[in-house]
Amino acid sequence: QVQLVESGGGLVQAGGSLRLSCSVSGGMLIINDMSWYRQAPGKQRELVATETSGGRQSYADSVKGRFIISRDNAKNTVYLQMNSLKSEDTAVYYCSARGVRVGSAFVNDYWGQGTQVTVSS
Repeated sequence: QVQLVESGGGLVQAGGSLRLSCSVSGGMLIINDMSWYRQAPGKQRELVATETSGGRQSYADSVKGRFIISRDNAKNTVYLQMNSLKSEDTAVYYCSARGVRVGSAFVNDYWGQGTQVTVSS
């Protein structure tokens, strides 16, 4: 069974930094894209950043220049370095892995349980 476990969330003052981590295990998964999403109270989940298996990164306009996504393929881990945090970055952050299980022909998205990030102003 594929499991994604996030860590690194917490409470930080505006202008501060946090680093989120997400490790993928189990299920003999061949991972393509790894992404971070977030969901603030009363809002829809939004895509924050993605890194493809080829190393191409993309970001939501709201976090460009402040957040950096990276991944360690050997460890099946994706990171999100969040700098210059703002109160509007407060949300539950979810990691997602898109991939194919060995022996399967289907691409699926797998999700972590989420980690809370709260930025105080």
